[in-house]
Amino acid sequence: MDFSEFGFSPELMESLNAMGFQKATPVQEKAIPPVMTGKDIIACAQTGTGKTAAYLLPVMNEIFTKNLKGTNALILAPTRELAVQIDQQFQGMAYFLNLHSVPVYGGRDSGEWEIEKKALTSGADVIIATPGRLISHLNLGYVKFQNLQFLVLDEADRMLDMGFFEDLMKIYKHLPPKKQTLMFSATMPPKIRQLANKMLTNYAQVDIAISAPAEGVKQQAYLVHNPQKLELISGILKEKDHDSVVVFASRKTTVKELTRSLKKNGFEVEGISSDLEQKAREEILLNFRNKKLKIIVATDVLSRGIDIDDINMVINYDVPGDAEDYVHRVGRTARAAKTGEAITLINGDDVQRFHKIERLIRQTVDKLALPEGMEQGPAYNPADFKGKKKKYKGKRSHRGKNNRGKGGKPFQKGRRKGGGDKKE
Repeated sequence: MDFSEFGFSPELMESLNAMGFQKATPVQEKAIPPVMTGKDIIACAQTGTGKTAAYLLPVMNEIFTKNLKGTNALILAPTRELAVQIDQQFQGMAYFLNLHSVPVYGGRDSGEWEIEKKALTSGADVIIATPGRLISHLNLGYVKFQNLQFLVLDEADRMLDMGFFEDLMKIYKHLPPKKQTLMFSATMPPKIRQLANKMLTNYAQVDIAISAPAEGVKQQAYLVHNPQKLELISGILKEKDHDSVVVFASRKTTVKELTRSLKKNGFEVEGISSDLEQKAREEILLNFRNKKLKIIVATDVLSRGIDIDDINMVINYDVPGDAEDYVHRVGRTARAAKTGEAITLINGDDVQRFHKIERLIRQTVDKLALPEGMEQGPAYNPADFKGKKKKYKGKRSHRGKNNRGKGGKPFQKGRRKGGGDKKE
């Protein structure tokens, strides 16, 4: 479906044409029409499917064509990175519309606070906020939402996972009862439906196929003991020599240790976690986007929070605790119909967890043999875990004297044999 078929204003179409937007994605094709008719919606679509434009475009078109005043739309996002991403996309689409957005999120200086305060009192076309920061402003009593026409919850499931339910309900009580509410979520657990029943009225439901990485992602995995992970990752990075790689780790301490170790091994790499100041995070992401930095090591704070179309490879240093997080991590590559690689390192503790991921995505990921010279990793036998609480006895640090393979031979492309066999 062409964007010209939605009935957008000529000015909005001019922006879309300038950005090279022609064909709508499935979530845009299904979500935009009911939004334009004034219905509440709940849309289930994963990252990378074009969901941001699915709500921004009809909201912007309504504000522009009706010349609405004051703060017309509030968009809530779980992380600063996602808020920045939404704001950047809004700025591009609003180029010919003379509409303005103001991002509201923590980790900024006092000058930014004053800009946020002014927008929340005198009004801005669109406010894009994280719940915690908006609550801080609401508590001071000057926020004005009486003209609000739209409430958008982006990554609603993530916000609930992060414990924002009470904040969301508090924010909701400050909003006018008559408004259009649009909820977007990558998954649809019962708690999301409960939230929808509280916030949405007579809503339309949009479901796009979820829980499966894009077809362009080449997924592979290695069975590996923890002390071998640094050598393996270093070998992969040297062999592949991509110009855009994200390495995901589940803990902030692991991000720091792995970043430090990779730097010692000669790689241009920076780490990002919630401990880093926002200005530093934005600078790292800018350098990464501009290809001045090749490798980022990050926690899941980035798995849904960056919009970079040409990431070549994602490496999961460890298996994420939530199977859906695997889909979001892997979804950082092969965006916009491109191709990419996703490699996961599985230790003995992670076998059952990774098997759950394979069931979720309904496919078996190839298990590669470790490079020649490295000690064989743990076996992949998920059935051994049924009804048992089996604990991995290997070391949990990637550092130490044992992180070299036998003989210290250089990395070579693995073959599927030994501990890397694919077994069900």
